[in-house]
Amino acid sequence: MHQREYERQLRNDQLPTIWEVPDVLWAQIKEVLPAEKPPGTPGRPQIPFRTVLNGILYVLRTGCQWNAVPALYSSGSTVHRRFQEWTESGVFDKIVLLLLQWYDEAQGIDWKWQSGDTKLLPAPLGGEKTGPNPTDLGKSGTKRHLLVDGNGIPLALYLSAAQRHDVKGLRPMLTTGWLIERQPSAETGEQHICLDKAYHDQKMETFLQELEYITHIKQRGEDGEPGIGEPVYPSRRWKVERTISWLNNMRKLRTRWEKKADNYFALWLLACSLLIFRRIVLG
Repeated sequence: MHQREYERQLRNDQLPTIWEVPDVLWAQIKEVLPAEKPPGTPGRPQIPFRTVLNGILYVLRTGCQWNAVPALYSSGSTVHRRFQEWTESGVFDKIVLLLLQWYDEAQGIDWKWQSGDTKLLPAPLGGEKTGPNPTDLGKSGTKRHLLVDGNGIPLALYLSAAQRHDVKGLRPMLTTGWLIERQPSAETGEQHICLDKAYHDQKMETFLQELEYITHIKQRGEDGEPGIGEPVYPSRRWKVERTISWLNNMRKLRTRWEKKADNYFALWLLACSLLIFRRIVLG
């Protein structure tokens, strides 16, 4: 869809499902891709990178196997080979960083209110960062750890084996999993973090306070209904749950078929990039 159509949709406060990279997005992300082969270069003509990226997006959206990519995006082997090259060179990390910077300039990241949660999913083929899922009869699974800002925009990610406790995944996510450098809140400098009862742990509470977070962690046995003067927890953590739901609209993320953790993580990054772009356009 062309930029003019996106502007029309923006006026209507709507945005259709993104099946192919729109012009306005391509103009931004093509700068982080490697140089394409110049026309007239000896050898077989190279498939345009935008076409390849559309093929990767098709796989992410539909959840199909790589060899089922429609011919209009080139062969599945070509699309998958380019995907792995870009994964190894960090292209998808650069794309999500670029979009986060764009979003921060356009609307501003809400660093003041952050929330985190996890998502368990099956990984039938096993591989790196998979393990027995305690909620699925010990079948192979993996776990996505996610931290979002006050508007549900992804800020940090971490992938682990299914049996890894949420608490043990939060620490590496908050130390090495940032998609963009953490910044103080523009308002007061305070940063709050909202978590569910799975994170109720004194050592984790201390760790978060060392990171200068004001913690809002649901206590075990605590009633889920908010009390008088206690609106913080229930009014904030739904943002991360909504983002997890949005990400699961990408069918390739629902079940992990990639044995390589980096490959699955790259698809996750691309999904986050699309989510951020939608928020930029819709405001």
